[in-house]
Amino acid sequence: MTRVLPHPILTLLIAAVWVALINSISLGTVLLGLVLGVAIPLLTSPYWPTRPRMRRPIKIIEYIAVVGWDIVVSNIQVAIWVLFWPTSRLQTRYVVVPLDLTSAEAIALLAGTITMTPGTVSADLAADGTAILVHCLHTTDPDDTVAQIKTRYESRLKEIFG
Repeated sequence: MTRVLPHPILTLLIAAVWVALINSISLGTVLLGLVLGVAIPLLTSPYWPTRPRMRRPIKIIEYIAVVGWDIVVSNIQVAIWVLFWPTSRLQTRYVVVPLDLTSAEAIALLAGTITMTPGTVSADLAADGTAILVHCLHTTDPDDTVAQIKTRYESRLKEIFG
């Protein structure tokens, strides 16, 4: 079965995204989505030497909720900074976040999460994968920013990916 569906969750995700992009649920749309969902993972499976191992996949729901909430709050916060604060009041800086994560997928997800959250951008990853450089639009306490990233995101990703 793994030869036909090397990544079954990815197959379903691709099919669902296809149907959502077409914005029409019909037999043809669903079938084409499933064909793409089977074909893309099959064609790219040689580039996936190992599957990401998830120990607690149900924790993904909690992670999505936390990230979603942080995105909403950060949007409001950044809007206030941009609209009402003088530029001189912003304290932009780079912070280095040491990583306890070892999985490439988990590190990529953390970097993406940091970038999706308004006010922060993942700028660089250490060559050995032990730290990530983050640019903050405004932070008065870099140590607190690092602690928040580690407790809100990295700790949850450690639970998910083990």
